[in-house]
Parts: sequence; C-alpha cells; structure tokens
Amino acid sequence: MQDPPKDLRKKILGRKGEDLTCRYLKKRRYKILKRNYKTPFGEADIIAMSPDGYTCFVEVKTRETDAFGLPAEAVTREKQVRYRKMAAFWCGLKREEVPVRFDVASISEGELEYFENAFI
Repeated sequence: MQDPPKDLRKKILGRKGEDLTCRYLKKRRYKILKRNYKTPFGEADIIAMSPDGYTCFVEVKTRETDAFGLPAEAVTREKQVRYRKMAAFWCGLKREEVPVRFDVASISEGELEYFENAFI
C-alpha cells in the first residue's frame, strides 16, 4: 500500500496531536468548548475553559521529530496576532469580556509539552 500524500499525512498527524491535547486537558478538568474553530482571521485548534475560568485558545503544534526545532518554536508572531484577533472575535460574538489565555501544546515523537500563557 502506498503512503498517503504528504498533505494527508500532515492532517492525520495534526488530528492525532489535537486528540492527545484534548485528552490531556480533560484529565486536568478543562472543558473543551470548540475544536477547529473557524473565524475570518484563521482557525483556532482548540478553545477550552480552564478549571479557574479562563477561556484558553490553544495552538497545537505536532511534529514527528524535533530535528528542525521544537514544535512550539513554530508559533510565529504572525500566528500570535491571528490568535489575538480570533479571541476578540469570540468575545465579540459572546458580547462579553471573558478572561482569555493563549496556550501552546507542543508534541514531538508522541510526547506532549503544554505551555500555559505561552504568549500575550
């Protein structure tokens, strides 16, 4: 059987990373509000409510290896700006200000490292 095309492999790997992150968050009593939340500014991988009341916008970066650096290092300033806009969009739809936090899940070789308040 042939290997799936590169784009499909990346989607499968990304989905596995998101699944792993959701399991991690649920074990820590987070409530998953949305996955793959689409806005005019981009797509948030996971939006979750933390046990202490923060709405967490979680960027999940999954790599098979860390040969080219840690996955979390791939969260660029541009990506951070988009996440801030997505959070503002979310709050605008909710018509309320909510405490927001930006987290990053970095997954390499099946191991998850979770960074709360990864950027502001």
